[in-house]
Amino acid sequence: MRMYSRILVLALGVSAIGAAPMSALAKEAPATPVVAVGPQYDTTHVYVAPADVDRFVESFLGTFGGQSTKQGIATVTPTPSSTSTQLLQTPVGTVSLFGFRTPVPHPFGLERTGYLVTDLDVAVKAARAAGADVIVDSFPDPIGRDAVIQWPGGVNMQLYWHTTAPNYAPFQTVPENRVYVSGDRADTFVKDFLAFSHGKVVSDTKQAPGVEIGRPKESYRRIRVESTFGKMTVLVTDGHLPYPYGHELTGYEVANLGDTLAKAKAHGVKVLVEPFTSEGRESAVVEFPGGYVAEIHAGAAH
Repeated sequence: MRMYSRILVLALGVSAIGAAPMSALAKEAPATPVVAVGPQYDTTHVYVAPADVDRFVESFLGTFGGQSTKQGIATVTPTPSSTSTQLLQTPVGTVSLFGFRTPVPHPFGLERTGYLVTDLDVAVKAARAAGADVIVDSFPDPIGRDAVIQWPGGVNMQLYWHTTAPNYAPFQTVPENRVYVSGDRADTFVKDFLAFSHGKVVSDTKQAPGVEIGRPKESYRRIRVESTFGKMTVLVTDGHLPYPYGHELTGYEVANLGDTLAKAKAHGVKVLVEPFTSEGRESAVVEFPGGYVAEIHAGAAH
């Protein structure tokens, strides 16, 4: 089976404008243990074809700075498989990079992120209590243990724990998980994730500018959440999204968008959405070699 590099589209659906306030929903959430460690341990999972691994590493680090761990070949799934694996650490976000030599066992490749937790068994129990499905039960990997969970709305995440606790420097700027969900499931997703993450809703904008999802004449609902895991932006849509919206998993905050895009272009990155300004943020969407799509943003100049 040919391995196509891809980052998979998230669950989309209709917008829900008249939804209940998030603060009220959060109060209904059951109490669960705190299992988060810190945003610098939240990694975006990127799958590319083996031939694209080195090109992706060079372009990602060339754009954002930072370094990579030594590449290894390992089995990182509970069933037989083989992939290259390495961690790309930058001041604005971290990537777990996989270049599978074998077909990817289901449902791997569908998870958007890996969250480090203090105790995997406790975290899995807490996720279940908060409303998540455990779609891959806990299993050992070469350096620890993992599980994959799915939240209402079809949002998949991996939880991980290391035998030797990692120690990573804090980010200069914390990246945001960009989660696309339907109006049917948005409130449930946010309520459940808040229960698990012990986070808070920073904003719930019912009429956010549609230019942010490629529909400049319309509006949509945007919910921003923060927790010890990091930042999350929940984009509530009807699924009528022009390319490439919905493909980007992570938004990276940089000091100067123009300078960052210049570096990106010099390292083979395609600009899919040219810079635009909306509500104090200047944003663009890019594609790295191997097919990884990302949003990049900076505070808009005044």
